[in-house]
Amino acid sequence: MALLNILRYPDPRLHKHAAPVTVFDARLKRLIADMADTMYEAPGVGLAASQVDVHSQVIVVDVSDAGNALQAFINPKIIWASAETKVYDEGCLSVPGIYDGVERPASIKVRAHDSDGKSFEIEADGLLAVCIQHEMDHLIGKVFVEYLSPLKRNRIKTKMLKEERDAKRDQR
Repeated sequence: MALLNILRYPDPRLHKHAAPVTVFDARLKRLIADMADTMYEAPGVGLAASQVDVHSQVIVVDVSDAGNALQAFINPKIIWASAETKVYDEGCLSVPGIYDGVERPASIKVRAHDSDGKSFEIEADGLLAVCIQHEMDHLIGKVFVEYLSPLKRNRIKTKMLKEERDAKRDQR
């Protein structure tokens, strides 16, 4: 499979809304496999198609310790969320090296499709719930730093832009 290029915050393409998937074919299966390879290589526990500049409602997640429990969610929708919330330290492959607390529902129920177009539902809590919600945010153009204060967000943006400039300079 192929490793895909992960967009880095504050790339404006990260704010595009993803379109629903309507065709469940070999191309979709290849995208899922490439996203999984990219996520594992990064390394990460979740990746949204939006992060690799494919604006389709596809996310992959694997929160297992062994990295052998890949789940793909196509056109995911949260159909229930607990009133109880929890703060987790989140990070993001599009914002490398940055971690901060984000408050989200502690438990969720999601309806999605698998790579063959078959509908399924899953209940999640803990890290899996956080990861699914985080990746679903990408599908609506939202990056986790947008949950942070404007001051923190601006500092992160400045840091990411500086790292990008330094990397370009070092390539010369």
